Amino acid sequence: MRTRHAFRVLTGLGLLLMLFAQALAMPVAAHAHGDTVKVVVTGQRDGHVTTEITWENDGDPVEEEVAATVNATSPDGSRSMGPWRLVRDPGTRTGWSTAEALAPGTWKVTVDVGFPALGQGKGEVAVPVVDPVPPSAPAPTASVPAPVPSAPAPSSASPASPTLPPAPSSSSASSSPSSSSSSSVAVDGGGRTAWWSTAGLAGIALVGAAVGMRLRRARAGRR
Repeated sequence: MRTRHAFRVLTGLGLLLMLFAQALAMPVAAHAHGDTVKVVVTGQRDGHVTTEITWENDGDPVEEEVAATVNATSPDGSRSMGPWRLVRDPGTRTGWSTAEALAPGTWKVTVDVGFPALGQGKGEVAVPVVDPVPPSAPAPTASVPAPVPSAPAPSSASPASPTLPPAPSSSSASSSPSSSSSSSVAVDGGGRTAWWSTAGLAGIALVGAAVGMRLRRARAGRR
């Protein structure tokens, strides 16, 4: 029991000595760099206030975490933004910036540092108005016409439709009676003409015979 109690006492004393040593080391380190830090307002990046903080005496970067506040006011004092805190810029040892962004316009910026040493910096920052980038139009895509289904070819085995004889036209039907009547008229006229021709030839033959007989008689009487 006594051994455990003595171990706990020694452990507690050791922790106290370590804390006391760290407390003594911090003022010594701060005293080596000086009692103040140098704060420079370098501008803005996308509306975020950017600064550089170093030890004022030797210009070494501040390795400790910086406790600072940032306040911004418009030139006429009608608008104000902050207080904001500073965070270390990644990849740098002296760069610090705000996580918040200023609105477009001109601002008077004041940075007050309280740890690890006192320091103050002032500057004027102009944040430009950035027009929103319009969304890019999608590239036109060529429309592919839908395939048109082809009509099925007629089957050779299908029966052919019967061919009907053409109907007689009205003009041919109407002209057939007239043609038959004209042909009958022509036949009748031809028969009459042949009869008259035959009768004329018979009459001429009789006249010729009578004249021949008279000539013969006249010749016989002269003898």
